[in-house]
Amino acid sequence: MLTIRPAAVAGSFYPGQPGTLKQVVDALLAYPHAIKLAHPPKALIVPHAGYVYSGPVAASAYAQLGALRDRIRRVVLLGPTHRVHVRGLALPEVDRFASPLGEIRLDVEGMQRVSGLPQVTPSAAAHRMEHSLEVQLPFLQQVLGDFQLLPLAVGEASADEVAEVLDLVWGGDETLIVISSDLSHFLPDALARKVDGGTVEAILALNPHLNHEQACGATPINGLLLAAQRHGLRPVALDVRNSSQTAGDPERVVGYAAFAFQAGEN
Repeated sequence: MLTIRPAAVAGSFYPGQPGTLKQVVDALLAYPHAIKLAHPPKALIVPHAGYVYSGPVAASAYAQLGALRDRIRRVVLLGPTHRVHVRGLALPEVDRFASPLGEIRLDVEGMQRVSGLPQVTPSAAAHRMEHSLEVQLPFLQQVLGDFQLLPLAVGEASADEVAEVLDLVWGGDETLIVISSDLSHFLPDALARKVDGGTVEAILALNPHLNHEQACGATPINGLLLAAQRHGLRPVALDVRNSSQTAGDPERVVGYAAFAFQAGEN
């Protein structure tokens, strides 16, 4: 019998009705984005707030995948845990994830491969209400169509531990890696822009020493930056904004950024 992790934040972080959700995602993807990549990305960093806040920034990354619909068959998705403490990285204990747009099969083979690492453990609780992974699913479903998902909720771990997991499931052109993270939280607009600017510079320099004041997903980002060094990837900043520029109070903003990682790009 198949077990399914149902959508937990549909109707709050993003529309819960399939038709409305599809229209919203299509509109975000169709918006003219400033940067068009010359080469297909191997990895993305995208934000995970409600779509009204960070959807346009996330879409700037997902819009780069349009030509890869028939190539990408697996997505390795890492995001930070917000509700449950986890030592290391947590795998779900289900067969599929669901969003209002349908169900996604999990990559059982990849999950088995990484489950042998000491820093990887199963945790249904870590995934049950975690939005950092879930909000990425409608974008991925709309852009890629049929693919398998390897979702990992990242808790207390080192950059080396995360990079070791990524190396095991790195794959080839059929595999996309997605890291879910917002930037600074609840700073005034001017200060947030300064802090986030430093974070963007660190990511572009592949500096794997971000802290959680700079990015809530600092741990999986740091792991990706280490892995990117090993695999010869270079990051491109696609969009950097904060919630005051989308739908929020300028006195208490959250920062968002989207990056693509390509082979040999500078």
